[in-house]
Amino acid sequence: MEQLEASDRVASPQRATTMPSTRTSRSKPAETTPQVVDLEHYVPAFLTWIANKLSRGASQHYLSVADVGIETWRCLVLLAIEGSISAQQVSKVVGMDKASVSRCFKSMQAKGLITLGLDAADGRVRIATLTKQGRKLHDQILGIALERERALLSVLNAEERDTLISLLSRLHENLPEVDAATERYIAARFPKAASGSRARSGGDDHE
Repeated sequence: MEQLEASDRVASPQRATTMPSTRTSRSKPAETTPQVVDLEHYVPAFLTWIANKLSRGASQHYLSVADVGIETWRCLVLLAIEGSISAQQVSKVVGMDKASVSRCFKSMQAKGLITLGLDAADGRVRIATLTKQGRKLHDQILGIALERERALLSVLNAEERDTLISLLSRLHENLPEVDAATERYIAARFPKAASGSRARSGGDDHE
C-alpha cells in the first residue's frame, strides 16, 4: 500500500507537466512597440536642428557686432536685393509671420535702416525702402554671414555643394505639396479638425 502511494506521489508531477492546465497553456497577447520618430533618419528634424542652431548662433553674433538680430538681417538681405519690398513679400519668401515682419520693419525704421511708405499701385500696402545706413549695415553683416556659410559647407566638396543646393531647392519648391498632403491626411482621419481649419482659413485677411 505504501508502495502504491509512493508511486502515485511520483506520477502526479509527471501528469502535471505532460497535461498542463488551461491557465498555463494560454499565451499572453504580444505587446506592441510604441511608434516613435526615428530621429537618425527623419529629415525634418535635421532641417529644424540646423536652421534653429544656425539662426541662434547668427543672431548672437549679429547682436554683438551690429545690435540687430536674425530677423532684421533676413529683411536686410531681401531689401538689399530688391531695394524696396512689402512685409507680405518678405513673409512669402522667408516664411516669417507677416506680423513679425511688420514689427521688424517698425524697429528698422526707428533705427534709420529703412523708410516706410505706401505702394503707388496699391495704397493699402506699405513698402519698406532701404536707406544708406541700412545698406551700410547690410554690408557689415554680410561678411559674417558668408563666413558662416563657408564654414558650414567646408565639409563638402564643390560637387556635393551643388548637389545640396539643387536638392534643397527641389524640397523648397515641394512645400506646397507637403501642406496639401497634410490637409488630405487630416481630412481623412480627423474630419472635424479639417472642417474647423477650413472655417478659420475662410476668415483670414489676405492682403
